[in-house]
Amino acid sequence: MKPLAAVLVWGGISTLGAAAFGVLALSRGETVNAAWLLTAAVCTYAVGYRFYSKFLATRVFALDDRRATPAERCNNGRDFVPTNKWVLYGHHFAAIAGAGPLVGPVLAAQFGFLPGTLWLVIGVVLGGAVQDFVILLCSLRRDGKSLGQMAEEEVNPAAGATAMLAVLFIMIILLAVLALIVVNALKASPWGLFTIACTIPIALLMGWWMKRWRPGKVGEASAAGAVLLLGALVAGGWVAGQPHLAPAFTHTATTLTGMMIAYGFIASVLPVWMLLCPRDYLSTFLKITTILVLAVAILVILPPLRMPALTPFASLGEGPVFAGKLFPFAFITIACGAVSGFHSLVASGTTPKMIARESDARLIGYGGMLMESFVGVMAMIAACTLDPGVYFAMNTTPAALAQAAQVLGQAGFVVTPDFMRELAARMGETTLVARSGGAPSLAVGMAQIFAGATSALGGRTLDALWYHFAIMFEALFILTTIDTGTRVGRFMLQEIVGHVWPRFAETSWYPSVIASSALIVAGWGYFLYQGVVDPLGGINSLWPLFGISNQLLAAVALCVGTTILIKMGRGRFAWVTAAPLAWLVTVTMTAGWQKVFSADPRLGFLAHAASLAGATNPDAARLIFNDRLNTFVALLFMTVVTILIVTSLREWWLVLSHRKAAIVHEAPYVEAGYATGD
Repeated sequence: MKPLAAVLVWGGISTLGAAAFGVLALSRGETVNAAWLLTAAVCTYAVGYRFYSKFLATRVFALDDRRATPAERCNNGRDFVPTNKWVLYGHHFAAIAGAGPLVGPVLAAQFGFLPGTLWLVIGVVLGGAVQDFVILLCSLRRDGKSLGQMAEEEVNPAAGATAMLAVLFIMIILLAVLALIVVNALKASPWGLFTIACTIPIALLMGWWMKRWRPGKVGEASAAGAVLLLGALVAGGWVAGQPHLAPAFTHTATTLTGMMIAYGFIASVLPVWMLLCPRDYLSTFLKITTILVLAVAILVILPPLRMPALTPFASLGEGPVFAGKLFPFAFITIACGAVSGFHSLVASGTTPKMIARESDARLIGYGGMLMESFVGVMAMIAACTLDPGVYFAMNTTPAALAQAAQVLGQAGFVVTPDFMRELAARMGETTLVARSGGAPSLAVGMAQIFAGATSALGGRTLDALWYHFAIMFEALFILTTIDTGTRVGRFMLQEIVGHVWPRFAETSWYPSVIASSALIVAGWGYFLYQGVVDPLGGINSLWPLFGISNQLLAAVALCVGTTILIKMGRGRFAWVTAAPLAWLVTVTMTAGWQKVFSADPRLGFLAHAASLAGATNPDAARLIFNDRLNTFVALLFMTVVTILIVTSLREWWLVLSHRKAAIVHEAPYVEAGYATGD
């Protein structure tokens, strides 16, 4: 593109994005069209990728395709496998895009559409995508080492070792939470279970196609996989309507838990090209296509945002969906989609072991996170196009709804029982009241947008069809993080045990692969099973820590990234990671302190435990134990992160003041012998 044309095009995109933000920010009571929110996000993503990610790639890290990647130098056909950049983009996006970008924005919508949207869009460009890109590159130049291993080598051995153990435990908690969401979504959905089950043999076929039968023919395998996936999707709807077939794909939560554990183990030990990568790539077809079709549907029907820009709960801190004020809890609730520590584990886990060329990291790391943020924006739109009364009725327990009735009534956020019964009937459900967690209300929002689009184009609304499609879509979205997360956990455990038994750290040694995978699966599988059979046990007891632990993990990643930049002699660019790190530490430490010590029983663990002392509730003892456990774990995580930050600050000062030599632990430079992915 010629310079003048480029200036005009990018100037126009920037102006359009600024105008869209202006409409969103300056609206005062009048109805705002959802298309403005969509426009603001897309324009910001385009400018951020074109300019900021290029600045990071060329000025900060100086990506070099002549430098051999670990996939080439350590190719073992199992974990280190050079992979086409589009296939790897699909794997990486599927691995990082779990429950967070779908559920988090829906829950945070209780504050209004504006705070969550600003955090999703601005946070990802300056924070989340930067974290993913930087950690991916740092791991790429260190033979694909994990975040914990890099913390140990680059920051401080003692603090790094402590961080490695904390990161591993956080990983197990995150995997158990995600697995529980999948189990709850699939236990009453034969359509979803059938379609997801079909993705496994389809992925095996694609892996064999691209690796053995027609090597490098990604387009052929993609076309075949897309057709088969569409067929499985249609067949799933048919199976769900057959009385003699639907029971075969309708299982209890306990049975689904066993299936999840078995799948996680198998996917983590098979060669990455055989199941994990093609299945994630295949899932990405459905994920991205659905989100893009949703965006087109929004542009077709132009739905209004019925939720105001700010609700009374943004300042009151007494929201019926969850307690806490806008700061810091909007930024904790919307974890994935803006900044997510879980991504740093994938970016230093499976993905750097498969990148064929350094330049691919820009699309995969930065671009993959932008797409996840786009998913979060779509979720925000779907939630905020609902009538606010419907939103709060769905996401609030009857007791919390009654407690907030006065504020809801003053704001006009009310809905009649008859309307809720009619809405449930249209969606093919018996009730939609008190369906908390965010997923059902997201499905209703998506269904109404899709139904409006099909109606506008001359077809039927098909509300129930779209609702159950959305439920299946959410389950598929989340499941793809389980297989990759288990594999990443296996790498981390191998590195930790490798300190005392070096042979165990060899990723090609199958006894180590089997043993470490089994231990990781047993870890998250135990918390998952206990959470399924006991509403107060297992992962249910640690659920409140999900958002805080995920963001504390992001702080660890940005801390390691800043340390590496300074040691590389790029101290003048350290602000790219230090700025989001400072913000994230402020947010997470404030949220953690309030969750532990707040005097509000709805918010503080200790206050809630004290309020239950002497209660007649038969579950009081268990709830008190859970509160004390959460207090201990939260303080432990905050202490570990504080130690790492203080140690890092000392390391930065020593290096920048030339009191200590800047030694980086990069792998030696090796000239690349080929350029896979052309």
